[in-house]
Amino acid sequence: MKVVANTRKAQGSGASRRLRRADKVPGIIYGGNSAPTAIELDHNPLYHALRVEAFHSSILDMELDGAAERVLLRDVQWHPYRPIVMHIDFQRIAADRKIHLKVPLHFKGEEQSPAVKMSGGYVSKIFNEIEVVCLPGDLPEFIEVDLSTLSPGQTVHLNDIAMPDGVAAALKGKENPVVVTVTVPSAAEEEPAAAAPVAAAPAAAAAPAKKTDKK
Repeated sequence: MKVVANTRKAQGSGASRRLRRADKVPGIIYGGNSAPTAIELDHNPLYHALRVEAFHSSILDMELDGAAERVLLRDVQWHPYRPIVMHIDFQRIAADRKIHLKVPLHFKGEEQSPAVKMSGGYVSKIFNEIEVVCLPGDLPEFIEVDLSTLSPGQTVHLNDIAMPDGVAAALKGKENPVVVTVTVPSAAEEEPAAAAPVAAAPAAAAAPAKKTDKK
């Protein structure tokens, strides 16, 4: 994906406010062998790009003052309650240096699994993305998780997920977090209580008393 930026010379909170009033977004690009560079980007193209999943987990081709850079999105600051991008950070990458980045998980086969199809289980996804480490050229857009063989009561840990070649989960020590769990409902619910007996019919109304003729 491509993003276009220009070097930003004026800095400070006042300059940033003026940029935002002009529908621009202040930002910074850092890393590599170059000093951090203050940049500015057009707001609307950036806003729409940020709504695309791949923009957050792919290597981006940045055109900076007409020159090509390869970067990763590192941070976005949003307005507290309006759909406005306030600031954005990018990191330069080198082809021979490994990177750490969060990559989305795409789940498939859930409805066909024995856990769901045969047992009516409920599948819970604990994570929708994981952090990976790899060379830039090996970075996947997403990682697919096949749930078609999921059985009742099964738990899927991170180490159970097949990673693409050259990609490893960024784990600390022996941690192996749970990614997917299955909950199976109880075998049968109690039978509903028997219907209450029909109330007895109201007693027949008493016959009216005969009038006695007075002599």
